[in-house]
Amino acid sequence: MKILYFLVSILALASSLAFAYDPSPLQDFCVAIKDPKDGVFVNGKFCKDPALVKAEDFFKHVEAGNASNALGSQVTPVTVDQLFGLNTLGISLARIDFVPRGLNPPHIHPRGTEILIVLEGTLYVGFVTSNQDNNRLFTKVLNKGDVFVFPIGLIHFQLNVGYGNAVAIAGLSSQNPGVITVANALFKSNPLISDEVLTKAFQVDKSIIDYLQKQSWYDNN
Repeated sequence: MKILYFLVSILALASSLAFAYDPSPLQDFCVAIKDPKDGVFVNGKFCKDPALVKAEDFFKHVEAGNASNALGSQVTPVTVDQLFGLNTLGISLARIDFVPRGLNPPHIHPRGTEILIVLEGTLYVGFVTSNQDNNRLFTKVLNKGDVFVFPIGLIHFQLNVGYGNAVAIAGLSSQNPGVITVANALFKSNPLISDEVLTKAFQVDKSIIDYLQKQSWYDNN
């Protein structure tokens, strides 16, 4: 009986891990479509009739992003929302452009691990571990050709510390990894989070929270 319980526990664990990430495709491709007519609903998207699929369904050209904004960076995502051929394939990417001192602010991808490679420039990057690991900060200065990994669900950031523009490409382990920009989520939620919650959480005066909530938080994702 103990062996049976052990096997059931292993199967339950394996099942939970299997459903924690994007499901594996059961066919060659499942190109997403917006119009549900004659489509099959799979993983949040309707699938195009395979007989109508074209090479263009798997293609997208990505231009440099306009980083002339308050943060000095621009993220250009290529997820299933921009490239329908990614549907059910479990991957996506993003191009990130930076002006000098440009910042991709602290954010989270709730559904994907990120691997980043620097194409041009110098970036200071890092992530913070969970409470269980005492919120340790891991940082690194990356130059052209350097690669860094941000584990799934952890707060991370990138700052251009070079004298010129910088460009990086991020690969993500989900067709739709999602983005939660920390400052936006806390101070520009809809509706706003109660002052009582935020003042106690950050241990600051209400006037500081009111000031932060009035700022025009820019979201470059």
